[in-house]
Amino acid sequence: MKARLLTVVMLLAALPAAAQQHWLTLPKEYLRITPKADTVTIYALGDIMSHQAVSKSAGEHGYSSFFKYIEDRIREADVAVGNMEFPLAGKPYTGYPAFSGPDSYADYLWDIGLDVFLTANNHILDKGSAGLTRTIRQLEDRGILYTGIAADERADTLLNPLIISSKGLRIAIVNFTYGTNLGSGQAWPKVHYLRKEALAPVMERARRKADLVLVFPHWGVEYDRVHSARQEEMARWLIQEGADAIIGAHPHVVQDTQVIDGVPVIYSLGNALSNQNDLAARLEAALTLKAVVRWGEKPTLEAPRLELLWCTKPGMVEPSYATVPVTLPESCWKDAGDYRHMKETLERL
Repeated sequence: MKARLLTVVMLLAALPAAAQQHWLTLPKEYLRITPKADTVTIYALGDIMSHQAVSKSAGEHGYSSFFKYIEDRIREADVAVGNMEFPLAGKPYTGYPAFSGPDSYADYLWDIGLDVFLTANNHILDKGSAGLTRTIRQLEDRGILYTGIAADERADTLLNPLIISSKGLRIAIVNFTYGTNLGSGQAWPKVHYLRKEALAPVMERARRKADLVLVFPHWGVEYDRVHSARQEEMARWLIQEGADAIIGAHPHVVQDTQVIDGVPVIYSLGNALSNQNDLAARLEAALTLKAVVRWGEKPTLEAPRLELLWCTKPGMVEPSYATVPVTLPESCWKDAGDYRHMKETLERL
C-alpha cells in the first residue's frame, strides 16, 4: 500500500505545474486506493492418538510418514490446530487405556507446522496430575502453543482462551472436554471441562479480545456417527456466547455437520492418526476455514471445506502409519485390500 501511494506522489511531483494543478483538481476518489481483503486460513485435525503400536512403529521408522501426504496443508495454513490426545508423561510409553506419548511425537507435530495443540481431552490426565504437569513443562520448554489446560491461575488467564494473531486477525481458541478418564484431585494443574458456568467467562474474554472465536469441544458419544441432543444444545449455547465456528472431536468417527444461525458446527472430525481397527474410525476428516478480513469490517468466514482422509497402518502405503487423502491413487497402495476397504467404507458411510 505504501509503495503505491509513494508512486502517485512521485508522479505528481514530476509533472509541470499546470499539469499538477489539473491532477489535483480531480475528484478525490480518483486517488483513493481501496484496501484489499486478506485471507487467513485455519486448518484443523481431529484426534491424534498415541497407541502403543504407533509409538513402537515410530521408534522403528520415525514419524515422517505420519502426515506426509497432508503436510503441505498443515504448513501452508496460517493457523494449524490439532488435538493431542495423550499426555507427555515420560517413560514407559503406554497406549490404551492409559496413554503416555513420546516427547518426540510432540516435536514432530510442531516441526511439520502444527501451531496450536488442543489438550483438553479425556486422556490428558491418564497419568494423573504429575503427568499433566510434565506435559505442560515439555510443551512450554519447546515453545509450543497449547490451550485447554493450565499450570496455575496466571497461566489459565493467558491460555484459556488462547488469543493468537495472524495477518492482524485476532483469533480466540477455546478448548474443553466433557470429562477425563482420571480425576486430578487438586485445583492445579487444571483441565477445562464442559461446564457452562466455567466456560461463560472464557467465552466473554474471547468475545472481548478477539475478532474471531473458534471453539474446539471434546464431546459426544464414541463411534456414534450422528451428533447427540446434548451436543446440539451445547452448540446453540456456545453460539449465543459468541462462537463463530465450532469444531468437535472425541467420537473417533466423522459425525454430521450443521449450520446454526449462520455458524458452522462440525460435530466431530474423527481421528487424525490412530491404531484403531474399526473401518469407520479410520475414515477421518480435516477442516479448512478461511476468514476474509477487510479493513474496518468484521471478518467473515467462507464456507468450511472438509477433506476426507484415511489412516493407513504399517505396510499399507508406507512402512509406518500414514494418513492419506481418500483421493490418493490406488497405485500408491502396497496393500490393495486396504484400498478396497477404504472405497467400501466411503460408499457405506
